[in-house]
Amino acid sequence: MNIADLVRRNIRELKPYSSARDEFSGEAAVFLDANENPYPSPFNRYPDPLQKKLKERISELKGVSQEKIFLGNGSDEAIDLIIRAFCEPAQDAILITEPTYGMYAVCADVNNVAVKRVPLTKDFQLDFDAVLAQADTSVKVIFLCSPNNPTGNLLDRNAILRLAREFQAIVVVDEAYIDFAGTESLTRDLDENPNLVVLQTLSKAWGLAGLRLGMCFASSFIINILNKIKYPYNISSLTQQYALEALQDEQRKGEWVREILSERTAVVAALKELPIVHQIYPSNANFILVKVENAPLIYRKLMELGTIVRDRSRVILCDNCLRITIGTPTENDILIRQLSELATAELTSKSSS
Repeated sequence: MNIADLVRRNIRELKPYSSARDEFSGEAAVFLDANENPYPSPFNRYPDPLQKKLKERISELKGVSQEKIFLGNGSDEAIDLIIRAFCEPAQDAILITEPTYGMYAVCADVNNVAVKRVPLTKDFQLDFDAVLAQADTSVKVIFLCSPNNPTGNLLDRNAILRLAREFQAIVVVDEAYIDFAGTESLTRDLDENPNLVVLQTLSKAWGLAGLRLGMCFASSFIINILNKIKYPYNISSLTQQYALEALQDEQRKGEWVREILSERTAVVAALKELPIVHQIYPSNANFILVKVENAPLIYRKLMELGTIVRDRSRVILCDNCLRITIGTPTENDILIRQLSELATAELTSKSSS
């Protein structure tokens, strides 16, 4: 497979915008090249367009060389850029396996790119034959989410890699929740699979959702394409500075992950005792998918009590399901108490009728 042949022709031939900070990097006494305000605010200077210091730290943490890292305004920026780079509008398509993260389809729609949809199996795994049947020559990108959102489970690693080997286009694996999964990232498989792209984020385990910083790992060729078409200064100086400081405290992140996983176990155990809970699906993430009695009603009742979960009952394969994020011990206790009260009210209502 020649990845260059997969890139849209106009993108291959595009001459990218060259900013002042692209043309000069290093130290100098006087900067008069970027039409900046010369008086320190202290953010009067443009940020590093390639986030070199931040990528150096991420490279250390992830074991991926810097030239194989792209940083975006959330993972959504990388999703959008991948579609723009490889999918010809009104001609090509992406393929998604549902239920999954909704932004893949939204970004495709924005770019006038068709979306082919293949349901996961009943246990939320890849239906390999169904994917291949839909993956015709119009499909330029397959998006997979593992651990999957909203189901929480890991997709079969061997099936993903087989798809990358057999599918003659880009395979994107969104690992936003990988820190909670207790398994190795697919970033270790990048060298053997030049069409593989892995997305991760600082929003979940690192507790930095407000920063909007997503990570994309791929071959240096694909990363160069994304850098070519991104906005020049897509990550602010404040974001780079704060993220770099936060990434020094790997111990705190590890403590948060352990606490969340411990609380996930406790929440699952408590939910199993409630008669309104019909099924709790296995999770490798910081949330659980729960099938309940009348999910829309329970969602509304919880909202009235001041607790917000996510009603996923209208999503394919998720009938009467709520997606519940694991909170602090106090928040989780409140949730279980409220659900227990709702369950009691439901039983009382049934017995009186």
